[in-house]
Amino acid sequence: MVQVIAASRPEWIAPFTGLEPGQFRKLVRLVAKRGGDEIADGRPGRQWALPLADRVLLVATYWRTNLTMRQIGPLFGVSHSAAHRVIDTIGPLLALAPVRQRRVDAVAIVDGTLVPTRDHRLATPSKNYRYSTNVQVAIDAETRLVIATGDPQPGSRNDCTVYRDSGIAEALAGRPVMADGGYQGNPGVVMPYRKPRDGSGLPEWKEDLNATHRTIRARVEHVLSRMKNFKILRDYRRAASTLADTVSGIGHLHNILLAD
Repeated sequence: MVQVIAASRPEWIAPFTGLEPGQFRKLVRLVAKRGGDEIADGRPGRQWALPLADRVLLVATYWRTNLTMRQIGPLFGVSHSAAHRVIDTIGPLLALAPVRQRRVDAVAIVDGTLVPTRDHRLATPSKNYRYSTNVQVAIDAETRLVIATGDPQPGSRNDCTVYRDSGIAEALAGRPVMADGGYQGNPGVVMPYRKPRDGSGLPEWKEDLNATHRTIRARVEHVLSRMKNFKILRDYRRAASTLADTVSGIGHLHNILLAD
């Protein structure tokens, strides 16, 4: 098959990945540092048909466009099974690096989003009327960089339980965390004031704090919206066990786009 898209042609990088060529080259160097060049194809006597840069480009293109394997394989001049192997091996190497020690006063904002997922071993019917998983994402309130993602949970579960079960609570332990009112039962999370049950209004100072809270918390919603520019998060067709690495990798790509 003839290869149509290649990393050696910079004009293909931005349209298919959203990254500028310089950003993409940094990403390839990181994957190489994480051992991407050392991974074999898995078939005796066979080397990868694509160099490392093209394999990274294939994964980023797949996440960005959500093409099927039978569509994306011919674009890179490989079979659909080879495209599967590339995504399985390179995808995990694009994940977020472990969070470095942050300042004690560095505020994180957390929110959950529903990812339509076809693997019903994990996905359940949820409020978007589709089989989905609940994915928790935390960002730094100041920089808006993604600092942690949780393990996907069934979409029918509330944010308050998924926050604990997904492991993101442990990743954010010891730091102030902001969230919406759906995180009841998590004492370490700062939420807006709720109206009294007797129907009376909140004092003006609490209303002012809630307004400030909404303004700051909206930043995580903006991040989630940008992450879903990678269309794979709108219809996840792969095994649900691979979704955690995918979300983490897309969070990493978001950080590259935002930081550079």
